[in-house]
Formats: sequence, C-alpha cells, structure tokens
Amino acid sequence: EVTNLIGINAPILGFFNLTLTNLALYSIVLLLLTLGLHFVSSNNRKLVPSKWSIALESSFASVNTMVRDQIGTANEVYLPFIYSLFFFIIIANLTGNVPYNYTITTSIVVSLGLSLTIFIGVTILALSIHKVRFFSFFIPSGTPLALVPLLVLIELISYLARAVSLGVRLFANIMAGHTLMKILSTFLFQMFSSSILVAVLTVVPFARIHSNYWFRNRSSYPSYVT
Repeated sequence: EVTNLIGINAPILGFFNLTLTNLALYSIVLLLLTLGLHFVSSNNRKLVPSKWSIALESSFASVNTMVRDQIGTANEVYLPFIYSLFFFIIIANLTGNVPYNYTITTSIVVSLGLSLTIFIGVTILALSIHKVRFFSFFIPSGTPLALVPLLVLIELISYLARAVSLGVRLFANIMAGHTLMKILSTFLFQMFSSSILVAVLTVVPFARIHSNYWFRNRSSYPSYVT
C-alpha cells in the first residue's frame, strides 16, 4: 500500500504540493543501492578482483550475451540502458524478500510506468531510424493483398499489447509470489504456535530429509561448505 510520509504545501506558490510516499522513498533507496553496489565493486585500483566485482562482471557478461544474441553487436549502444534496467528490477525484487520492506514492483504504477515509458521510447527510436518502413513490420512477408488490412490490425493490436502485458506480468508475478509467501508464513506460524508437539512433528521430518540429501550430495558441494 502506498502511503504518504512527508507532505509539503506552499500556498505562496499557488497549488504547489510536494509529497514523499513510501514508493518514492524506496525507489530512491534502490537507486542509491544499485549505484553504491557498482561503486564499491569497481576494480579500477585493484589487481585482484573482489567477489563483488566477479559477481557483477558475470552478470554483465550474461546480459551482454543475451543482448548480442537479440540485437547484434552493431546495436550494443543500448546495452548500458538494458543492463541498468535489468539490475534495477532484480535489486527491487530481491529487496522485497526483506521482512517489512516495500517492493516497488508490486505497484502497478511502477510496472506499467516502466513498460509504457520504454515502449514509447522504443517506438520513437524505431520511427526515427526506419521512418516509413517501420510500418512494414506490421505486414508479414508473403501476405495476400486481401488479408493485409486484417493482419495489420492484428499485428498492431499485438504490438500495442506488449506495453501493457510486460508491465502486468512483472506486477502479477511479484504480487502473486508475495501473496503466497504471506499465506504460507501465516499458516506455518499458526500451526507452530498452536502446539509444541505439532511444531516438533513438522520440523523433524524436514530436518531429516535435508540431512539425508546433504550427506548424499555433499561431494558436489564446494570444499568450504563441506
């Protein structure tokens, strides 16, 4: 739930109203956290990279590989934006696992705002690059002339639906995951607190299963774990 934290009214400036909500506060914190992680993990002055540097370089390499496969090496100019968006969303989702934290991607405003903004930007960029040829993407090759109006309408609706579907997908996935975690945690807490016997009978089998799995597969774990 989005709540107001600080509100500032300035009647001298007319109807000027500045309000800081928990959504805006967590967005600023996530931005600073993302920038801080990359600043701390920078390896400019060190010969041996740290674990954080290796982790971020691996993430960048993975995103770079996916971007190259999709848009080619000639369009790597868009890689910084794609990587920044990827890292911001994944940090926002991971911090949502912290108890009593607010996940900004559970807000439909943020999810749809990101998807619509990127959709409009991509469309403007495509129009500036391809000009009138951009509209040829709505006509599949080899389409009979009689079916062109129908297929253009279908392709146009499909293209416009991406702006909404991507935002709703992100919002729905995170909201469903948090709702499931809340239901399970509430159920387990009530079950454990109802009786000590129930808690013991529930925990012991899971501990036994985990120990059997660990002893059976401990050879596959790194040496510092075993």
